[in-house]
Amino acid sequence: MIRTRFAPSPTGYLHIGGVRTALFNWLFSRRHGGQFILRVDDTDRQRNLDETLAPILQGFRWLGIDWDEGPEVGGDHRPYFQSERGALYQAAVDRLVEAGRAYYDYARTEELAEERKLAEAEKRKFIYSRRWRAASDGDRERFEAEGRQAVVRLEMPREGECRFEDLVRGNMAFEWKGEQDHVIQRADGTFLYHLASVVDDHEMAISHVIRAEEHLSNTPRQIRIAEGLGYELPRYAHLPFVAEPGSKNKLSKRKLDKYLKHPDFARLTLHGDEIARAIGLAPDAETFNPVIIDFYETVGFLPSAVLNYLLLLGWSLDDKTEHFDRAAMIESFSLERVQKAPASFDPTKLMSFQERHMAGLSVDKRAELCRPFVECAGWDVAAADLVAIVAAAGDRIKIAGDILQFAEFYQSEDELEYDAKAWDKRLARPERAAELLGRFRAALADLPVFEEAELERAMRFFVEREGIKLGEIIHAVRVAATGKSVGFGMFETLAILGRERTLARVDRALARIATAETQS
Repeated sequence: MIRTRFAPSPTGYLHIGGVRTALFNWLFSRRHGGQFILRVDDTDRQRNLDETLAPILQGFRWLGIDWDEGPEVGGDHRPYFQSERGALYQAAVDRLVEAGRAYYDYARTEELAEERKLAEAEKRKFIYSRRWRAASDGDRERFEAEGRQAVVRLEMPREGECRFEDLVRGNMAFEWKGEQDHVIQRADGTFLYHLASVVDDHEMAISHVIRAEEHLSNTPRQIRIAEGLGYELPRYAHLPFVAEPGSKNKLSKRKLDKYLKHPDFARLTLHGDEIARAIGLAPDAETFNPVIIDFYETVGFLPSAVLNYLLLLGWSLDDKTEHFDRAAMIESFSLERVQKAPASFDPTKLMSFQERHMAGLSVDKRAELCRPFVECAGWDVAAADLVAIVAAAGDRIKIAGDILQFAEFYQSEDELEYDAKAWDKRLARPERAAELLGRFRAALADLPVFEEAELERAMRFFVEREGIKLGEIIHAVRVAATGKSVGFGMFETLAILGRERTLARVDRALARIATAETQS
């Protein structure tokens, strides 16, 4: 059976590149009727596991990447936390030492540094001399009597090649002479990634190790461990890394300041900041970063759009097909179509997928997605009115959080704030602003039906009767009713507010004008 895995460290966030790797593993297992396992590499005991793992699991749940075995699910190969599998790792170390594939090494840090310094002076690659290797129990006793502590190193061949087939990159060959004797167990008894990963993959019957390109160089030492333990090797596939926009450098969570200078990233992040503030989040939080998947859930992206875009980061079906729903992803995916070159992350392209997926939803569904943002902002918007706002905003709502730009006018009259420039330009400076607004208020009050078409007819009649241009009244009404100079259709806006609230807002604006005139 096909069994793939994704093994994140519990860092508290899901990197875009990591999600892409998990997605490819998930798709491959689902395509072949196999199983996808989630395993946690939590060897760092200093971290609060509950706090750091929760965002990762939530990210996968939001994306709909489910796992067949792992945290919160269980399975026949439990436990799924490396911190709970120490006995298995110790047994593997003991077997490797007994078989002569690993050894206790008592070199001190300064002694290794001296060997490296000598190699540098002689302009050769540093390869450990094994001078402080314990070849017998007597050696161990002698070294320990000197106060030395031992690590366990994997003994690597010094000649020949490690050859294996990579399902993405083809036949691979690494010369053994360039490989160090890697540490597999520290002096404090803890185990390193290379050993733990190999043991876990075997014990969990992983058939295919599909991972990022950065692990390609780890493969020879892991093959050496697996062969020393008598394991059957899994199939390997190393994916191209996700690169910065327009670059071949790896996309990094730690380079946010750099990315903000990129116009596409800047637009995405600054827009997200506005949404974050409106719903009471700190936009400078570690996870509020467009390199981290939490960002996209927070600001209201559709998981289907994010997955669709990530699928095409390093994979393609052909030169024209871009839109994939979940079923099509599973049906179409294959490792043969994974590319070798780095896949450049393009925020503008991702947004285009988001817009396309959002546009395909019904107005009711879009309103449903927008509802949590309105509630987080503390705005009490009736269900029917929210649907009307979403319909009126149309394709201006590109992500669910955009509703905060368009529903803000719905706040109570006491909370409505006027944009200073809009107020000054449309209501404070024009000589006849208050006069025209007051007369149009009377027209609004007398309307038999307060609906969009009737509101438009009333304004056009008013403009003709007064002998003025439409702009002399429509902008004044908008600022009085919404506090802003821009928004979706004016008549739709007034219809959503209703007669009573519209008149109350006009009265408030007129009162403010009168107060300002009195004070001047």
